[in-house]
Amino acid sequence: APPEGQTWATYKPADNVARFSTWGASGLTGVWAPENTREEIYAALRRKETFATSGPRIRVRFFAGYGIGASPLTSDAGVQNAYANGVPMGSDLVGKAGSAKPDFLVMAMRDANSAPLQRIQIVKGWLDASGKAQEKVFDVACSDGGAVNASTQRCPDNGATVDVKTCAYSQDKGDAEMNAAWSDPEFDPKLNAFYYVRVLENPTCRWSTWDANRLGIEPNPELEKTIQERAYTSPIWFIPTKAG
Repeated sequence: APPEGQTWATYKPADNVARFSTWGASGLTGVWAPENTREEIYAALRRKETFATSGPRIRVRFFAGYGIGASPLTSDAGVQNAYANGVPMGSDLVGKAGSAKPDFLVMAMRDANSAPLQRIQIVKGWLDASGKAQEKVFDVACSDGGAVNASTQRCPDNGATVDVKTCAYSQDKGDAEMNAAWSDPEFDPKLNAFYYVRVLENPTCRWSTWDANRLGIEPNPELEKTIQERAYTSPIWFIPTKAG
């Protein structure tokens, strides 16, 4: 907590100011389980079919497999197909002989009490030939009918705004539900890699800006005024097939 007589809107910690200035205020963990029972929830935790958010109740689902891209996760049949012929987040995906590329399926739904969704990203990590860790972010779904730029792998700006005086945010920009079928354009069947999903909301007021508005003061200039709340999944690990 801040020192007595100060608020989060005015407090400036002596250390780690840069990191503190971008912190969110909370977080949630979610699991995909067939039943809302202790046994099924703990089973989902053990198999790592889990996700987390920075606070909002965004829901996100992620699968990988071979030939599953034709059935989106927006239907029961698509989910059943993904379980039957692929693996969910938290799992290993073993490579196939030859150079078969896996499909990645993702679906996200907004929190009805928070901002609409702006984009879905897949984050890839791998070790290069020298053994150095590498990471790359791919936008895979854009809101408002936008298309991913093939050169930059990024969505266009959807124009969402925030009024930091009132914390009102755009209601006519962003999507309530997003889904994508994606394959890695830089896939190498010989390399171990991991993939996880990150879902971004439209910008909203950071908690310190909300505090400042409630107190009738200007937001702390040392702190970011807005934030993009998000959700992120457990990874899917790609394991190359063994030769011979």
